[in-house]
Amino acid sequence: VSFARERMHEYGCSAVQAALEAGVTRLRPVMMTALAMIIGMVPMALGLGDGGEQNAPLGRAVIGGLVMATVATLFFVPAVFSLVHANRPLTRADSENSVEGQIHD
Repeated sequence: VSFARERMHEYGCSAVQAALEAGVTRLRPVMMTALAMIIGMVPMALGLGDGGEQNAPLGRAVIGGLVMATVATLFFVPAVFSLVHANRPLTRADSENSVEGQIHD
């Protein structure tokens, strides 16, 4: 969301275009992080080792949660961002009038 907002402020992009650019830019890091965690949880989800059957449901739940969170991060959040910001394009003038980041005495 912050990357898309920066695109809207700096370049005056539409909300849809900014969300698409943010999604493409963040795709690789999000997928690498999620896949590393999912692959790491596979032995736990399979219940390998002594007492593994007790931890298997936890491993499956973690993998399911990671899959759902990854899908939400890559598709749902940009779609909602586009819908929310579709009617109010931000330009450079809007960012100059913003008080965020300014120091007041």
